[in-house]
This record gives sequence, C-alpha cells and structure tokens, in this order.
Amino acid sequence: MSPTWTGIIGLLALFVLLGMRMPVAVVMTLLGIIGIWVLNSWSAAMSTLADEAWVIVSNYEFIVIPLFILMGNFASISGMSRDLYTAAYSCLGHWRGGLASATIAACAGFAALSGSSVASAVTMGRVSLPEMRRYKYSNRLATGAIAAGGTLGILIPPSTGFIIYAILVEESIGRLFLAGVLPGLLLTVLFMIQIAIMTRLNPELGPAGPRSNYRERAASIAQAGPMIVIVLITIGGIYTGIFTPTEAAAVGAMLAFLLALTRRRVTGESMSKVLLQTVRTTGLAFFILIGAHIFNPFMALTEIPSDLAALLIGAELPRTVIMLIIMAAYVVLGTFLEGFAMLVLTLPIVHPLIVELGYDSIWFGVVVVIVIEMGLISPPVGVNVFVVKGIAEDVPLREIFAGIVPFWIAMMVCLLILLAFPEIALFLPDTMIESFD
Repeated sequence: MSPTWTGIIGLLALFVLLGMRMPVAVVMTLLGIIGIWVLNSWSAAMSTLADEAWVIVSNYEFIVIPLFILMGNFASISGMSRDLYTAAYSCLGHWRGGLASATIAACAGFAALSGSSVASAVTMGRVSLPEMRRYKYSNRLATGAIAAGGTLGILIPPSTGFIIYAILVEESIGRLFLAGVLPGLLLTVLFMIQIAIMTRLNPELGPAGPRSNYRERAASIAQAGPMIVIVLITIGGIYTGIFTPTEAAAVGAMLAFLLALTRRRVTGESMSKVLLQTVRTTGLAFFILIGAHIFNPFMALTEIPSDLAALLIGAELPRTVIMLIIMAAYVVLGTFLEGFAMLVLTLPIVHPLIVELGYDSIWFGVVVVIVIEMGLISPPVGVNVFVVKGIAEDVPLREIFAGIVPFWIAMMVCLLILLAFPEIALFLPDTMIESFD
C-alpha cells in the first residue's frame, strides 16, 4: 500500500473515531503511532512517542500556556467581568442596542485576559443577559451578541489559539499576539456597527437604556482600570521588547492574582478552583500538543501535504480562490470540532500549502483564527451557540442561530478586509521590538 493511501485511511479513521466521541488527543496519538509503525518501523514509532512527549513537557517556552490560563482564571474570580460590563454599559447603554454593544466591548476586554472563547461567552453571558432581558431586548440580538462576542476570546491576545498555532508551525508567539490586536479591534467595531444597523432598522430589537452621567462613567471606568493596566503591561511589554511572551504571562498572572487578593476574592475555595481548572486546561492542551507532534510526522511520511499542494497549484487556480476553499473547509470543520482540535489536525496539511502559495504565516494565523471563530457560531453544531444555550435555557436553538447570522456576516467582512489589506494584521508585528533573554 502506498504512503498516500495509508494516510487517507488514517484520516478516515481519525474522523470515524472522532465521530465516536473519542478524545482528539488520544485519536491523534494512537493513529500517529500506528501510521509511523506501518510506514517506518515500531522502534521509530516508540522513539517518536518518547521524544515528542519529552520535547513538549520540557520546553521552557511552553510554560506560557499555564501562565496565561492562570491569569484568566484569576481575572474571573476577581470580579473583573462585572467591572468591564459596567464600564462599557455606562458609555454605550444609552444607545439603541447599547447593552448588546456593551456586551461585545466587555467580551473584547475580557478576551484580553482569558484567551478563551468559551470562558468569555460564559462569563459575560451571565453578567449581560439578565440586563438585556430587563430592558426587553430581543432574544436573537441578546444571545447572538453573547455568542459572537465570546469568539473574540481566541483572537484578542493573549490567545491560546495563537499559542497553539505558533507551537505547531514554529512561529513567534509574541508576533502572533500583536498580529491579533488590530484585527480584534476591527472585528469588535464591525460587531457594534452591525448592532447599530439592526437596531436602526428595528428599534424594538434593542431599546436604549438610561444615560449615565459623567461621574458615573468616570467611576465605572476607574473600577475597570486595573484590567486596562494589566493588558497594557503584558501586551505593551511584548511590543516594546521589555518582556518575552513567557515573562509577560508570568507578570500578568501575578498582577491578576494581586488584584484578586486586594479585592478579597482569594479564599481557600477559590484558590483550589483556580488551580484545579488551570491544571485541567493545561493538561488537555499539552496532551493535544503531544498528540499533534506524533500525528504530524505520520502525515509527513504519507506525503499528503506535498501532494495536496502540488494538486492545487497544478490546477492553476488563483491563490485567492484556494484561500477561500481553505476558509470554507475550516468553517465546516468548526461546526463540530473544537478550535484546538482543528488547528492540530489541519495545520500539518494546510500550512505547507499556504507557504507554497506565498502567504505570510503570521497573517494566515490571524485569518485561520477568525475562520475558527466563524465555525464556533455556525450551524448545525456551533460550539459557542450551545454554550449560550446553557445560559439562556428558555431560548430555542433556532433563535440563537438566527441571532448570530448578522455577526457571522461581520466576520466575513473582516476576513475580506484582511485579504485586501494584510498590513492590518502585520503592522504591529513588523514594528515590534524583539526582546532578548
């Protein structure tokens, strides 16, 4: 049997096992070992398992993963989500659809601390949904804003999606973080513009709330000030070369802990919850990375990535058409796969093709994260939609899916802008000051 057919059988087996609800890390590890055994030898398979597992768990740079996860967990217990929403509400609440726009803004702010779309959707949804219901907001607009706003968690740095991408394709984590800043802000603004258009066409979707006076606004912004300081120190430190991403993660985690401590949110119970959640999430991320680094050599041996690149390039399709095909495939996969799983499963095949086509790897990292975001809210099984359903149990799924359509369109507009103007993503990485250890 040829290496290519062995790879095709391996990919089919992968999707069958995933359909049987086997963990993606287990599936990739198992198929990677079997594939290397078949195409090379058993000793090569065992050597790969031992070597790759050791490389992942012993690499100093990978400590950035648990540190940023820890920072997000401390931010959650510190009450920062409520402060962010209150500040955004005081500035935007008096507009039509202002509470939905405040939810988007607060999700963007919380994303700069959590790095997780699910965490952003759950945390901000619990804060904002009762307020939007109190002012008679449409269920479609309210739940759609929460689901879409939550997706900003893996675009605005520090993003676990960017960390995984950087590790898999051997890119700079710091450059990817900075590449996500301007596109993240652009997408946030596009979401707000979409809300403004919707509520202008139909004011009943999101009635205006009460106007806060300047003193109330100043007080709410000051209350959210520590979050702004933490974000500026961590991301600003990376941009100016003061910190490496690992050092920035350590500083951010410490500042988030001190904030929770000063607000008297650190108790034995909360610390146990934070540390346990950090260990669980970190363990899952590392297990997936180990599986990916075993599965990737198997894919390389099958020659599928190079064959696919040769096929598409030989078809003489415009590279923009090829990129659109790749984006569409990610959206489809995103309806039933988690973001980490999509990255580790597809990048060994897709990334070499992207490089062959002449696209910038940093730019593609931003594009692929946005497309993953689109998958997170796309029917029939958009993960973030089900997260919101868990918060708004009385809202039918069809209402939530209908509510995300305008935001999905905004994401597509964002992608088209980045395709036309890649400098939006590349400006900050190209002007950053590299730090030196």
